[in-house]
Amino acid sequence: MTDHAMGSLMVALMLLVLGAAVMGRLFVRLRQPKVVGELVAGIVLGPSLLGHFAPGLANSIFAKGGPANPTGSVVSFLYQLGLLMLMFLSGSAVRHVLGKENRRATLLILGIGASIPFGVVLLLSPVLPLHDFAGTAGNNTAVLLIVAIGAAVCSIPFISKIFYDLGIMHTRFAGLLLGAAVLEDIALWGVIAIATTIAAATTAGHGHLGTTITEHIAQNLAYFVLAMTLMPAVLRWLGNARWNAVAQTMPVVWMMAVLFGYVAIAAHFEVTIAWAAFLAGFGIVGGMKGTERHRYQSAITAINDVSLAVFIPLYFAIVGYKLDFTKTFNPALLIGFLVGSSVLRIGAVTLASRLAGFRGRPLVNLALTANARGGPGIVLASVAYDAHIINAAFFTTLVVTAVVTSQVCGFWLDHVLRRGWSLLGTADDNDDNDDDGTAGVGVAVRPQRPTEAPAGSRSPSLPSNG
Repeated sequence: MTDHAMGSLMVALMLLVLGAAVMGRLFVRLRQPKVVGELVAGIVLGPSLLGHFAPGLANSIFAKGGPANPTGSVVSFLYQLGLLMLMFLSGSAVRHVLGKENRRATLLILGIGASIPFGVVLLLSPVLPLHDFAGTAGNNTAVLLIVAIGAAVCSIPFISKIFYDLGIMHTRFAGLLLGAAVLEDIALWGVIAIATTIAAATTAGHGHLGTTITEHIAQNLAYFVLAMTLMPAVLRWLGNARWNAVAQTMPVVWMMAVLFGYVAIAAHFEVTIAWAAFLAGFGIVGGMKGTERHRYQSAITAINDVSLAVFIPLYFAIVGYKLDFTKTFNPALLIGFLVGSSVLRIGAVTLASRLAGFRGRPLVNLALTANARGGPGIVLASVAYDAHIINAAFFTTLVVTAVVTSQVCGFWLDHVLRRGWSLLGTADDNDDNDDDGTAGVGVAVRPQRPTEAPAGSRSPSLPSNG
């Protein structure tokens, strides 16, 4: 890399990082999700604004990758790294969310709230214009799976951040929604792996396409089963082994090595690497006990602080940079998907919540929160677009849908708490679901909302950019 190319790269990264930080802070002050500001920073620097009004300047800063100027290639790598860190932190947050009092309601929301939107989309496949969504992979089955997931996905990182900011993380309401979201996202990431496998097999043009797809699905399922059952115990044993000097003295290095190892193995077996990062976070952090978690707390906090300050905002800024509203924005497609998927999701969760015994305003609270697509919706769009399953117009639609549904969720919950309304309408609204018996935070008391949560004040395993 020449000095000139290095200088261009540093300017590009400086603008993306500073832009994401400034816009993210501004949106927090406006009581909007931080991630929306980070996306807007990328939109401002991308083809929608800077590239449209000053194409020469934009091209000189964000040059395409190649031997002469590898800026685009390096930015693309950092985009992938930010995605991996986001999924790793999301996986690390999967713990203590399945309280006994929530199990029936959680299963109903999972079984009805997620399966109905997913199933309805599959049933409507004959009348859906899938060719209008399809990317260069040209496989309508993979496109259909992505559309179905897009209608059913819920955001673990985003709703976690909302619950933290509003002081309701330890309430039954938070435990119920997170429990359902965890199980949904695990199942839906399995479907994403199948969709990307089908698309990859189609693009490769194998003679025995059915056999190839079956092999890839088997590899993904095997990876998933091992990561969810065996590997947490293995990683726990390795982390506690006295001969493992890296884990004992350099826990940050150990955790990052596990992440890179998971991703490398996944790439070798053609498993979706973003899903692998999620499972790595679940395996190394989710399976820790109290004493182990205390020993690793500083390492977890260090990884969170750096990731949340640099790599994850950079990822969302680059996602915004990829959006081109001058060429790839289809208002009819956006409105149709946003309204249709929201009606399906809100209706299904409302039905599930009624069967679980909730009535009145709590139905609205549960349905609007479960409809927040947030980070997973954006990650879904990124993975599907990078795998050439969907085109740029549907990529834009998925990202904007994720932003709008998340903003509605945050605005509504903030309004509910400011009015002093109960979230679930029951006496045990404020019960804490954590296994350690930590006292919960009352939902009827509106806590002082921080302008931006200090790095050391949040739970170290909760991403703040969902």
